[in-house]
Amino acid sequence: MLVHSWLDDGHALVAGSLFVALGLTMFAHAGLLTGGVAGVAFLLTYGTGWSLALCFFVLSLPFFVLSWQRLGQTFTLKSLGAVALVSICTELAPRVVRFEVLNPWVASVLGGFLIGFGLLALLRHQASVGGVNILAQWLQQSRGLSAGKVQMSVDIAVVLTALLVVPPQRVLQSVVGAVAIGVILTLNHRPGRYLGV
Repeated sequence: MLVHSWLDDGHALVAGSLFVALGLTMFAHAGLLTGGVAGVAFLLTYGTGWSLALCFFVLSLPFFVLSWQRLGQTFTLKSLGAVALVSICTELAPRVVRFEVLNPWVASVLGGFLIGFGLLALLRHQASVGGVNILAQWLQQSRGLSAGKVQMSVDIAVVLTALLVVPPQRVLQSVVGAVAIGVILTLNHRPGRYLGV
């Protein structure tokens, strides 16, 4: 079985976190949201004006208790590092990345793919961006449920809840983004398919 080196893991954590942060930045610019903890962070940001990065980081923290107890110290520390990096990059992104023209439909698909591939890189290197990702990873390891299907189900539920806060067209575009994320994970993150540890 292929074992990842610390360099492999470090590269995946940085690249995966950057992909997720860029995808979240595209969603935020287009007025979209995603599912899970990030989706709740978007709703808080849109409703209160609070920092997306701060909301995401704080809301992710409670899930690390489950991670520490069920998924181990290494997974938890890698994931905490990824959440911190995503939060920092999401906070800094508007200062270094600008979108003069970004169609929300394009943002939903491309942003969703970026987030999906970022999550995939993290999951394949025994890490996640916290929240539902931790729950999904634990359910895949302990119950054999597809992490992608769990993630997509929760994401769609959170996005549909957003109808109370976000215009229906933005919710529909956000559902497209959630499906884009879920498709990447469902097709590429199956138990037994990837042998790296």
